Amino acid sequence: MSRQDLFPPIDPYSSGRLQVDDTHTLYWEQSGNPQGQPVLFLHGGPGAGATPTHRRFFDPAHYRIVIHDQRGAGRSTPVGSLVGNSTRHLVADIERLRRHLRIDRWIVFGGSWGSTLGLAYAEAHPEAVRALVLRGIFLCRRSEVEWFLYGIRTVYPEPWRAFAGFLPEEERGDILAAYYRRLTDPDPAVHLPAARAWSIYEGACSTLLPSPDTVAAFGEDRMALGLSRIEAHYFTHHLYTRENDLVAHVDRIRHIPATIVQGRYDMVCPIVSADELARAWGEAEYIIAPDAGHSAMEPSIRTRLVSTMERLKRLP
Repeated sequence: MSRQDLFPPIDPYSSGRLQVDDTHTLYWEQSGNPQGQPVLFLHGGPGAGATPTHRRFFDPAHYRIVIHDQRGAGRSTPVGSLVGNSTRHLVADIERLRRHLRIDRWIVFGGSWGSTLGLAYAEAHPEAVRALVLRGIFLCRRSEVEWFLYGIRTVYPEPWRAFAGFLPEEERGDILAAYYRRLTDPDPAVHLPAARAWSIYEGACSTLLPSPDTVAAFGEDRMALGLSRIEAHYFTHHLYTRENDLVAHVDRIRHIPATIVQGRYDMVCPIVSADELARAWGEAEYIIAPDAGHSAMEPSIRTRLVSTMERLKRLP
């Protein structure tokens, strides 16, 4: 019988900080079985950071669970920093961490922005990836960002009105630019309220049913600042184009065992992106959770993620 829910809480058996350039130092941790099968968890956002709950997708008796906070996120420093912060940098950081921990190959597990980064890393370093588990597919395209900024109002008009209504009416024609100006302002009295408005909007749209706990977590200052500032930065400067599109280069990873888990009613990262990826990558297992939104904590999504990791124990 396959396991249906998260594993009990655990603490790391080791943690540290890895300086990756003159600006950024990354927090990393390991939990579970030090001799186990390595798995890397990639958090969302970009900029959301990891939490203790993320360790619980993996059987600690079997897996060596590696988690890190990406540049500018969570416990990495400096929080919210945009200097030297791009997908290319984050991919290089993952490879540096793998070498630092002396891991030959690992399973890469990521959702939302973590699916973007997981795909980018695997396409750059396929020899280091034993399997991919991707949830809530985001391909970092302009069309997806436009949906996030404007399209969601067709389903979540109340959160969108609060999000757009934070701005003066004359600035709502370019929500991204208006928020980006505020989020990059050095004055906390300017950037923190904007960060909370952006992050709470995302949290409110992330679950199929209302979740006050999710909204509260997204409204916490450190989470809100890292998430909103870095998302706005990536949406402004680091979208994928036709030349570097992740789906276009799926041939580089076609041989890697992969599972895609997608909520049918995901409003943050609509299913159209997962569908396109799955059609281009017929070798990947594609699982649709029929009663879920975006969050990895949606019951039917977390069940499918845990059961996928249980099956991957049998990887040769």
